[in-house]
Amino acid sequence: MSKLNLTFACWDYDRIQPLTNGTVQPKGINLNWLNMPVEETFFRMMRHQEFDVSELSLSSYLIAKDRGFPNFTAIPVFVSRFFRHSGIYIHAHSGIEKPEDLRGKRVGIPEYQLTACLWIRGILQSEYGVAASDMNWYMGGEETPGRVEKVALNLPPEIKIQSIGAEQTLNEMLESGEIDAMIAPRAPSSFLDGSPNVKRLFPDYVSVEKEYYKKTGIFPIMHVVAIKDEILERHPWVAYNLYQAFVEAKKVTYQGLYQTAAAKATLPWLIAEVERTRELMGDDFWPYGLEKNRKTLEAAIQYSYEQGMINKQLEVENLFAGSTLEEYTV
Repeated sequence: MSKLNLTFACWDYDRIQPLTNGTVQPKGINLNWLNMPVEETFFRMMRHQEFDVSELSLSSYLIAKDRGFPNFTAIPVFVSRFFRHSGIYIHAHSGIEKPEDLRGKRVGIPEYQLTACLWIRGILQSEYGVAASDMNWYMGGEETPGRVEKVALNLPPEIKIQSIGAEQTLNEMLESGEIDAMIAPRAPSSFLDGSPNVKRLFPDYVSVEKEYYKKTGIFPIMHVVAIKDEILERHPWVAYNLYQAFVEAKKVTYQGLYQTAAAKATLPWLIAEVERTRELMGDDFWPYGLEKNRKTLEAAIQYSYEQGMINKQLEVENLFAGSTLEEYTV
């Protein structure tokens, strides 16, 4: 029997490389991997549902499940996770010294519904008492003018958001002081270029993020893997077979980190960092599956609801293909 050919759009993460180079092969499936930046992948999947299987923003996925469209279903594979305290950038002369100082400030965002922004706003509210409605939001392209939301949002009136000018960028506005702060998954070029006008709100973000993890047990999830429902309707076995393959690919990646880290990455002390991470977060520090991630997923749902992006509290079990929520035994 010939294998099922599926397109798979995803960035080139180390944890998927065993799948893309053939070391791990999903049972019954040939994956045609399309290596694209995440912004392009998400835009094309949300707007046009172009791929059979796709990396997808968790925030966008929650919105889709809340609305019942676009029609795809995720498996509990989280190809991107990131602690996000590092993603808050401020103008050096804005008067912002601590999170509470963001109240009443002009804050730039590439898109309101970005998962990174979802998590940062949620952390600001849950950990520092600063709600999304406490800030004035300015939306637009970070480095290039003209960025728009991937999906239309119907935000509550207390969320004050406006688009920046057609020729403006958030990076330029932050450096000049036209906005006081910016939250985003990518560092602005002004910061990377060493501008004295732009700095992080949390300079020692690693220590802050580790304390956040110790307190909450949350390792923020950025992206899921989604499968078009029409594929699952014709081939329901695809969800579990893909899930198994992603789990196996992650095991291969762990083995490389644990045994030959110095040879695999261009970092002099990667092995020491792996050891510190395992000490804090355990051997499986990048967990897949629902139960190991329930608290994190429930937090994301709560934040999306509080921030006006979804209209109801979604049940975690309803987010994922049912076959991936239980294991068989021999």
